[in-house]
Amino acid sequence: MKALSTPLIALVALCATLIFAHAAFAGFATGIAGQDSGATVYSDYWGPEREFGDCWEDPDSKRLPECGTRVPEEITVKLLFEFDRYVVPDTVVNRWVLATIDSYIDKVKRSPAQEYVTIVGHTDAKGSDTYNMALGMRRATAVRNYFIAQGYPESLLAPAESRGKRELLPQYSPFSVEQRRVVITKIDQ
Repeated sequence: MKALSTPLIALVALCATLIFAHAAFAGFATGIAGQDSGATVYSDYWGPEREFGDCWEDPDSKRLPECGTRVPEEITVKLLFEFDRYVVPDTVVNRWVLATIDSYIDKVKRSPAQEYVTIVGHTDAKGSDTYNMALGMRRATAVRNYFIAQGYPESLLAPAESRGKRELLPQYSPFSVEQRRVVITKIDQ
């Protein structure tokens, strides 16, 4: 009986410690631990787990800086257009991608620095070099025109550029749809 009681006591102590630790950390997770009595608790978030570096909205806007003001140096958008048509958003087949462009435009418009933006179109390896250079240019021009239509100053946009099939992504087949993309980059003037 004595041999059994030592492991049993250790097990009970371990369980009690885990229960106490869970209760203590649960207060931190919900924002209750250490709060002033007059503070409001916001613990009704239902969504994907947030990770380090993610934006956290502060309903009171007193403790955290405005969410999402940092402009990424570069984004790649995989826009698929209807055959031989290049108007954003009207002829974009995968319209959900427009949310990425809209978010980027919103960030550069709100940035205190006047961000100068380049837009470069890329194609897959199908077709001649001449055709793909023109196709990449049509893609880049369509996105540049969309920036302007959304109120971004034309003076802060570089002329549209095309790399055609010159800068293929090595992780994909040269003929893959993944090669068809527009790269948007902010650059320091």
